[in-house]
Amino acid sequence: MSRGTRQPPEPKLYEHELANGWQVLAGRTDADNDRLSLRIARANDWWFHVRGMPGSHVVLRVPDGEQSDRATLKQAAAVAAYYSKARSGGVVPVSATLAKYVSKPRGAKPGTVEIRKEIVLKVRPGLPDTDG
Repeated sequence: MSRGTRQPPEPKLYEHELANGWQVLAGRTDADNDRLSLRIARANDWWFHVRGMPGSHVVLRVPDGEQSDRATLKQAAAVAAYYSKARSGGVVPVSATLAKYVSKPRGAKPGTVEIRKEIVLKVRPGLPDTDG
């Protein structure tokens, strides 16, 4: 494979597994966040971002035909809080919505998205216990 192709580099993502075996992905840079939120995430995956401050975009991969419960959403939201400027805060608000409701405004900078139909989860920043 030549380095001269136009393919962007593979996004560098943080990956975590929740207790139920579901996967959580978090972007490391604005460009990674764009690719994760707009290309990698499937319509019925959940998308998370800490409210009101810089942080990673986080996607909860929802297996086909499954629904996530509130406890699973809160675990993924805690990962979003962990990979943000609110990491050392107490309980922080995290926006969550289905990935199909995440879009990029025309001309917006990398890492900037608009979301619709959000819910707000209040969580303590942290990573899943299954990560050893």
